Amino acid sequence: MPTILAFFAALAVAGGLVALVAIVVGARRADPVTEMVIVLPGISGAGILPARSGLLAASRELAPKGYLGFLDRRLALAGRPAAWTIDKIFIAKPALAGAGLLVAALWITNDPVPLRILVGTVLVLLCFFAPDLLLYSRGQERQAAMQNALADTLDQMTISVEAGLGFEAAMSKAGTNGSGPLAEELIRTLQDMSIGRSRKDAYQALAERTDSADLRRFTRSVIQADTYGIAIADVLRVQAGEMRLRRRQRAEEQAMKVPVKVIFPLVFCILPVLFIVLLTPAVISILKVFSI
Repeated sequence: MPTILAFFAALAVAGGLVALVAIVVGARRADPVTEMVIVLPGISGAGILPARSGLLAASRELAPKGYLGFLDRRLALAGRPAAWTIDKIFIAKPALAGAGLLVAALWITNDPVPLRILVGTVLVLLCFFAPDLLLYSRGQERQAAMQNALADTLDQMTISVEAGLGFEAAMSKAGTNGSGPLAEELIRTLQDMSIGRSRKDAYQALAERTDSADLRRFTRSVIQADTYGIAIADVLRVQAGEMRLRRRQRAEEQAMKVPVKVIFPLVFCILPVLFIVLLTPAVISILKVFSI
């Protein structure tokens, strides 16, 4: 009984620690006056990261530069949500790992067998890398939403250009009337051009902020059309048709994967239960016959 109470007490302490970290992380705001910036080599675009003093600065110094670049890239793919910054991730990772270590240590001390030690180690590692996994999942969902919305957005832009609007005006109309991550990226691209960035650089920055092969292909086509003077309406019409075809092919591919994905639960979950239900009466009858 005392062991169970101690376990729940440790669980409550770990939960409180995680909640406190979440409150602190969510309440942090960047100070535009006192913060300075550093530029990390090899990180393009939004690779200007705020440098802070104290523990965060030390953690950045200890962290590999490649990992900082990886986090910056994942934040870009996730749309740089306000609740997620590199500083907040550096705060959350050790806090979650500490909470997982507290729970795992209390669980292991009750019965220090190798299995519990292995499970506790996996729990600590999972807690430590949980922010990275959540950030990766957020980025994948956002990129998938952008890729699925690309065909419809190109159709809207094609109709606008054929009606007499310019390409930037059509992009602005599609971004303003649309919703979702693709509309946000189109608006950001227009904002980049409005502050003096060239079209080519703005489109290349759009391609760098995404992991969608279709959107990268579209930006390359727009850059080539702008360079060689090709009619943008023809480019949009061809790209819209290709994106619709690719979206249909992706749907067909996902549909073809369903039978393969169903095999595992069918073989290991459904068929054994079905065999038990069907064969149990026959087995009972056979046992009764032979017992007589």
